[in-house]
Amino acid sequence: MKILLTNDDGIHAEGLVALENIARALTDDVWICAPEYEQSGASRALTLSDPVRVRRLDERRFATTGTPTDCVMLAVTELMGGLRPDLVLSGVNRGANLAEDVTLSGTVAGAIEGMAMGIPSIALSQTGWPLVDGQDMFAPAERFGPGIVKRLVEIGWPKDVVMNVNFPSRAPDEITEVEVTRQTFRDVAVRHAEKRTDLRNRDYYWMGFRHEMSQPADGTDLRAIYDGKISVTPLHIDLTHAETVFRLKGVLGGAPPKV
Repeated sequence: MKILLTNDDGIHAEGLVALENIARALTDDVWICAPEYEQSGASRALTLSDPVRVRRLDERRFATTGTPTDCVMLAVTELMGGLRPDLVLSGVNRGANLAEDVTLSGTVAGAIEGMAMGIPSIALSQTGWPLVDGQDMFAPAERFGPGIVKRLVEIGWPKDVVMNVNFPSRAPDEITEVEVTRQTFRDVAVRHAEKRTDLRNRDYYWMGFRHEMSQPADGTDLRAIYDGKISVTPLHIDLTHAETVFRLKGVLGGAPPKV
């Protein structure tokens, strides 16, 4: 296989080293195109108002000033010299991408861009909290990633789907199960803005996440990670809520309503 790697944590991220180790366990034909600096939370942003600059680090390794979406698009259309990857791997993200967070994730977005270009794509993320004392954070991903990626490629999946793989923060020897899950939605609000003051006495805000546990149902991505399992979730970008479409057709269709 010819595998293209990207991420949202940047070209120097430890997770990208882990991802390269995963890819090289499967093939020697590995290409890398990642952001020059961290783009966490970039989602599917495409850089349209600024030029995207590319720095070539070696024959098959590039860093760009753009987003993960930019990186995948540029690699496939320009930087790989007309060679088309057989697989896009995005990650390994420092921190999980679960539940509603997948809509914010630059890691998942990198995989979605690969899917949009007709390339099978997988996002991989490593849960980072709570971290086991003395554990290499990416050890679970490196241990189990090659086998999961290989098996997924053997099985295959629909062209409009990306695979979202999350590894629990446990010692690899304690991880014994993979679960195919569905995406859920947290029952607690974890995103928040912390107000701070700079040295010129001006207020600013630092966005972040609170580490609060929700109560997810069985079969969901969150539940699997809470239970120490590897979560594999097929995702697609059709956000239409079919039940509401069906309900509204009977009450809103036809002539436009009047005030």
